Formats: sequence, C-alpha cells, structure tokens
Amino acid sequence: MTNPLPSARLSRFQAAGVIARRDFVAILFSRAFLFFLLGPLFPVAVGSLAGNIGGQVEAVARSNTVALAMTPADAARMAAAANAIGPRLAASIPALEPVAPGQPRAILAARGKAYAAVVSGTPAAPLLTGPQDQLDRLGGGIALIAASASGEARVAFAPLATEVVRETAAAARSDRIRTAQAGQLLLFLLTMLLAGMVLSNLVEEKANKIIEVLAAAIPMDAVFMGKLFAMLGVSFVGIAVWAGAAGAFLLASGGAAASLPAPALGWPLFLALGIAYFALAYLLLGALFLSIGALASTVREVQTLSMPVTMMQLMVFFLAAYALTVPGSWVELAAMVFPLSSPFAMLARAALSDSFWPHLVALAWQGLWVLLVVRGGAALFRRRVMKSGRPDARRSRKGFGSLRTVDSPAR
Repeated sequence: MTNPLPSARLSRFQAAGVIARRDFVAILFSRAFLFFLLGPLFPVAVGSLAGNIGGQVEAVARSNTVALAMTPADAARMAAAANAIGPRLAASIPALEPVAPGQPRAILAARGKAYAAVVSGTPAAPLLTGPQDQLDRLGGGIALIAASASGEARVAFAPLATEVVRETAAAARSDRIRTAQAGQLLLFLLTMLLAGMVLSNLVEEKANKIIEVLAAAIPMDAVFMGKLFAMLGVSFVGIAVWAGAAGAFLLASGGAAASLPAPALGWPLFLALGIAYFALAYLLLGALFLSIGALASTVREVQTLSMPVTMMQLMVFFLAAYALTVPGSWVELAAMVFPLSSPFAMLARAALSDSFWPHLVALAWQGLWVLLVVRGGAALFRRRVMKSGRPDARRSRKGFGSLRTVDSPAR
C-alpha cells in the first residue's frame, strides 16, 4: 500500500513569487521589451541635441561684445575705465573690443563678426550704433564708461561691509518647490509610461487562455500580485537603463545636469522615498489596470475602459501639484490622503519638510490600498471571467447523464 503524496499546493506568497519570476523573465528577454527600452531614448537624445545646438546658436546670436571704433588712445582709456568698473557692475558692463576706426554700419555688417553695437567718436562725445534693443540694454553702461574715461565723472565705490545669510525660511521653501515639482513630474511620467505594460500583458494572456490555466491552479489574487511585482521589476530595469543612458550622454557631450536645490530630507533619503513612492504609485495604477482587464475582452474595450483611469490619474497629478501652492490647507491634506495622489503629494512633502514619520504612515496607507485593489480586481476577474463557462459546463454534464440513462436499458 503506497502512501499518499504530500500536498504540493503553494501558499499565496510562494505562488505570487512563481508568477513574478515567470513574467519577469519572459518580458525581460523579449524583443518587444528591447524596442520598448529604445523608444524613449530617441526623442530624449534628439531633444537634448536640439537644446544644445539651440543654446549655442542663441549664444552666438546674442553677443555681448561692443566694438570700439576709436583712436588707439581713446580706445585704451575706454578699456581701462571698463576694467575698473566691470568687476562691480558686471551685469551692466559689456565686453569692449578695439577695432580699426571706420563706419559703424560697415563694422556691424562685416562677415564673421558678432558685435552687439559699435562705439565711435570720443569719450567726451561717444556715438553708440546698433539695434534698438541693444541700445536700450547697453546705453547706460557705455555712458558710464565714457564719462569715467573722459574724466568728467569719477566712479568711486564706498567700502561695504557684508554679512552672509545662508538661507531664510521663505527662500528655502521657494527654492525647494522646484525640487518638489521636478520630483512630481518625473514620478508621473514614469508611472504613466510604464503602467500600461500590466494591462497589455493581462489582455494578451486572457486572449490566449493562459490566465484561466493559472487561475485554476493558483489563487487569483496571487496571480495579480505576482504580475504586478514582475512588471514593477521590469520597470526598474527600464529606469536603470534610461538613467544610465542619460548619464552616459551627459558625460559624452560634456554637459552638466541641471542643479536643483537640496530637499529638506537630503538627497539620499529623498531618492529612497522617491523609489518607494514610485513603486506604490505603480502598484496602485497597475492594480486598477488589472481590474480593467477583468472587465475587457478585446483591445478596443481595454482602450475605452482605461481612458477614464488615465484621465483620473492626470487629475490627481494636478491636485498634488496644486497642493504645493496652498500648504497646510484641506487641499494638501486631501492630496496626501487620497490613494492615487498620495505618492505625488508625499514626495513633494519630502522635498519641503524634514519630518520623516508622516512618510511611514503614508507608505503603510498606500500599501493597504494596493492590497484592497488587488483583492477587488481578483474577485471581479473571478466573477466576470472564471464563471463565464460554468452554465455551459453544467448543461454538458447534464447531457452526458441523460445519455447514460437512456443507454442503460439496452445494455
């Protein structure tokens, strides 16, 4: 007599891990994912190149050099006066370049030159020639230099004592708002870009009947949770590739990343919270998309049903962005409590406030909503998909029973 085989049924946690590993490996090594990774890199590279070229063109077009079409002695006095005044009034004093005396219009029209204006005449009676916008911008500085060079006015700077204040409360918040806005925008773009993979994967497996096979052997909420964490892992791989490509591009081009004010919690903790809030925002939106997949049977239905969720996500992003303008109000509290906007609002709070304990509460609150949405989506999937074939099956079994009943007298 043989002993019965031990039960091999997996726990929900183990089943979710199996699904996560299966989906992660299948998607990571697919050709479609490779093209998905390359897709965002091309517009970013083109935009960066266009921005660098545009900046260089603008720098060439907007020259701050003024030609000195004067005698060598007058030009030397003008240059000496500019050197004396320039360190204190750098924003108002242009760069002066002596040239051979001649017609100002001909000097401005010469090819290969990029003079903003031309100063001719003498220091006592200077003539500034150029476009009107350049005359308005440079006129005060040239007049001051000419007066100092001619000896009519002596520019003297009184000794000035200074006291440095590192930052004020208002200035610190104003600066950190830029960091908060940048974090919210990046979080929103990454979430919307990557969360759609969850829905497309579910619809594909639903069409191939794979999801029904999985659901017959594994609890449906474990299937959903495994798929969510697999897609989250794939998303982190994509983010790492894009971040590495951006860093390599900056190093190769010799550019520097735009500097943002340091957040209130410091960069290491802010980045760690950013990763955590991205994970929870992704899981929340992915769980909603999985619930939509339970309702949709075709790609057209998926597009129709996912549009309201996408618009709602856009509205909650605007809610979190607006909450920055009304700190301490009920709007900010609502943005932090509402599950879909909570990751965006709390990431902004990490940039503006040095209090850490609210983030622990927010992470637990968002994690609870992930579980609730996953359980609700799994129940909806079982009700809409897994029970769809039962009436037919019952009729089939009933038919087989009737055939046996009829055939039995003959036997």
